[in-house]
Amino acid sequence: MTARRTVDNATDTLATQDAAPARVGYGALLRTPGAWTFLAPAFVARLPYAMLGMGILMLVTGTGGSWGTAGTVTAVSAVAQALIGPQTGRLADRYGQATVLVPTVFVHAASVAALIVLANGHAPAWSLCLAAVPAGASVPQIGAMVRARWVAKLSAEGASATSAAKVSTAFAFESVTDEFTFVVGPILAAKIATSVSPSASLIAEAALTFVGGLAFAAQRRTAPARVVPQPGAQRVSALASPGVRLLAGVILGVGAVFGGMQVSVNAFADSVGQHAAAGTVYGIFAGGSMVAGVLYGMIAWRRSVQQRMITSYTLLVLGCSTLWAMPNLVTLSIAGLVCGLAIAPTLISGYTLVETLVADGAKTEAFTWLTGAIGLGLAVGSMVAGQLIDGHGPSAGFLVPAIGAGLGLAALVSLRHLLVPSGGASTVVAGGASGAASDVVPGDVSGVGSDAVSGAVSGAVSGTGERELVGAAKG
Repeated sequence: MTARRTVDNATDTLATQDAAPARVGYGALLRTPGAWTFLAPAFVARLPYAMLGMGILMLVTGTGGSWGTAGTVTAVSAVAQALIGPQTGRLADRYGQATVLVPTVFVHAASVAALIVLANGHAPAWSLCLAAVPAGASVPQIGAMVRARWVAKLSAEGASATSAAKVSTAFAFESVTDEFTFVVGPILAAKIATSVSPSASLIAEAALTFVGGLAFAAQRRTAPARVVPQPGAQRVSALASPGVRLLAGVILGVGAVFGGMQVSVNAFADSVGQHAAAGTVYGIFAGGSMVAGVLYGMIAWRRSVQQRMITSYTLLVLGCSTLWAMPNLVTLSIAGLVCGLAIAPTLISGYTLVETLVADGAKTEAFTWLTGAIGLGLAVGSMVAGQLIDGHGPSAGFLVPAIGAGLGLAALVSLRHLLVPSGGASTVVAGGASGAASDVVPGDVSGVGSDAVSGAVSGAVSGTGERELVGAAKG
């Protein structure tokens, strides 16, 4: 009878675990030892990411350039970031974050300075585009680096369903932080440009990037361990995964929403004589996303991440389809808020999925591909929107978010089978309890706990239910 009661109790425990998915709140996450040592400088360093595009737009138009020219220069900067960013992420996986980050911030400061000088000297558009290439390519990939630090930090805690839930909550927190920077960044850039000078907003952007980037790089104890490939082993890019390629393409549509909104909101506000309100309207759009991201991280989800991503992306398409018809800034702000509510859940789902599709030695690179896809979509979206605005008026620019999101949803729905983890894709190698950034080779025993965490996350992502998640964590 005692043995039977023991079995029954164990069964009841499993049933309770199945009925109550693991959930970790933001408070518990932020109490993780050492978290604030990299979160604080990371916030300073990533705030300029949302200032750069707005700053370039305000600089070019403020020095006599057209919206089409401003959109093109912004697009060139974003394309450079999208193409070079993943390569810096790959180098960070291989050589360490600080080794890559320190020279990057110096190049960025010099490039932005050159762009400011050229714009104020009324240089031709081609020279502005030329200067925008290194300015965009040298944008520090702080968001991807922070996510990689979270994975390494939480993996070191050991394998459990709680650890897996912490990873999901960490990604939600990072998405909220990203959106918060998109609330503050454009408003700050627009305010500085209109109250001081168009050049001042980019000067502030470069200064914050420089100071925050160096401070973040100095926090070496929390950096993920370098993964040194075995002699003769061929290093495979994260983009070799079909699922990563799909997610990058899908997130490209989200970037088109950002780019189309950024240019169109500025042009619309200018057309009604309220140019200084553009940052506020765009901030409301990003604020809706931030609120949704906070709520997303507080819920213990039962539906698979693929299902949640399809749902949020569908809502994004529906929201974007109304923007072009808004008659004034008030209604545009409301429509933008509704549209923004779908952004963070979509991005959180994307980052959660991509973490399960690649091995540890490619995680920063994989995160950077998604960040780069946002930048590339922003580039294309801003450029196309700028051309539509010049030819057909500010409202025409809002067609770009609707079309970009629609194409992304079509790809997501038709190819969603590529997002199911293969099971052995993630071979996480983490540092020890101290978090020191020591060299680690694949197969090192320090990766055992992290393997289980990634397995637990994979179980949750695949939609097989909480029993599989708990089983993976126990493994």
